Amino acid sequence: MPLYECVLIARSEITQQQVDTIADAVTAQVESESGAVKKREYWGLRNLAYRIKKNRKGHYVLLGLDAEPATISEMERQLGLNEDVLRFMTVRVEDIDEAPSAPLARRGEDRDRDRGFRGPKPAGRFDSGRRRGADDREEYRARDEYRSDRDEDQNEEN
Repeated sequence: MPLYECVLIARSEITQQQVDTIADAVTAQVESESGAVKKREYWGLRNLAYRIKKNRKGHYVLLGLDAEPATISEMERQLGLNEDVLRFMTVRVEDIDEAPSAPLARRGEDRDRDRGFRGPKPAGRFDSGRRRGADDREEYRARDEYRSDRDEDQNEEN
């Protein structure tokens, strides 16, 4: 049987348990027609790129399916009738990765990432970025030493 991935977005007003109920209904419908759900991920409540049916956020769910095309078309029909589902997209894939998908993997990296030194602060709007006498960069020190030596030489000549 061909493999599919389906991502569905549910309204933000419903709870996570209701989203799980929608995913369970899809799973039951696919399995009743001799299909199988190979992967199921809840991505959480995320911001939408643009408003969909007056919603700015939605619950995202990814399903990896092994089913016949007729089963997939019936599943899509049922999702279209459900008022809690804002959007869904089903695509055919060659294989279903068992590893966590990109949004879940990125979420784990954000928690583990070291938030150490991030570099110097940028200059203000009207500031050149150089503080008089407090700059430690080598090129400024060398230039200032050259200028002071030049000024001393000019004063000695006069």
